[in-house]
Amino acid sequence: MHARAVAATTTALLGTAALLTPVHDARAGIAARPAVIGHRGASALAPENTLKAVDEAAALGVAWVENDVQRTRDGELVVIHDDTLRRTTDVEEVFPDRAPWKVKDFTAAEIARLDAGSWFGAAHAGARVPTLEQYVERVEHHHQKLLLEIKNPELYPGIEQQTLKLLSNEGWLDRWHLTGRLIVQSFSAETLRTVHELKPGVRTGLLGAPAQADLARYAGFADLVNPSHTALSRGYVDAVHALTGPHGKRMGVFAWTVDDVSTARTVAGYGVDGVITNRPDVVRRALYRY
Repeated sequence: MHARAVAATTTALLGTAALLTPVHDARAGIAARPAVIGHRGASALAPENTLKAVDEAAALGVAWVENDVQRTRDGELVVIHDDTLRRTTDVEEVFPDRAPWKVKDFTAAEIARLDAGSWFGAAHAGARVPTLEQYVERVEHHHQKLLLEIKNPELYPGIEQQTLKLLSNEGWLDRWHLTGRLIVQSFSAETLRTVHELKPGVRTGLLGAPAQADLARYAGFADLVNPSHTALSRGYVDAVHALTGPHGKRMGVFAWTVDDVSTARTVAGYGVDGVITNRPDVVRRALYRY
């Protein structure tokens, strides 16, 4: 399904939002309203970064999904977290003589042969590593929002421009998607600067927790700072929120990776704007009532 069916998207997302009432956090004195983002999809329920993980997140009514993009030897963008295929596929069995099984050393056709589901459980045998095009189309099919991480950009020169071109071809760089349905993130500040220069309308998030004194350096090209929950405090979130990002709005904070009730409520109490989780079902129950 192409990305231009915006009316159906609006209806679906507003319908989901209407079901949720924020839980009041007495410690912080605020109503916690962070977005819940499925980390690599609903990756506690299905193999990470697969289309099935997107489907599981959609079945839960989770609007946001996060994924990771890398590039094959022949230039195809694929959705996988590690720079090696070893952990989440059967590449050692299929290509035993190709160690260390780096994504960049395999063609798209070779990667398409791999089983990316059996490691997670027999019920998921035969799941494949999706291309970014397949992944984006599935996210659009479910009327979801996308937090897209450009992974290991130092291994893939030009991946920023290539990723933006694919997103454009899929209709994801129109005004509707740019204002509410797409964020590109990376641990690389240079990658985010490049994305901002190539397509200023794209919202971006810097992964990690720069020192508070350095945060202003990123405000010209990053809309969010997305740290591990272990690096967060209310003071840090306030310091980010005090800055204005490249689109004239307050900079935001998405915390990762939060999978339990206590931590979810703690980071929500800090005032974060989003919680990235392998267990969106658990975190959403912790933060919202139906």
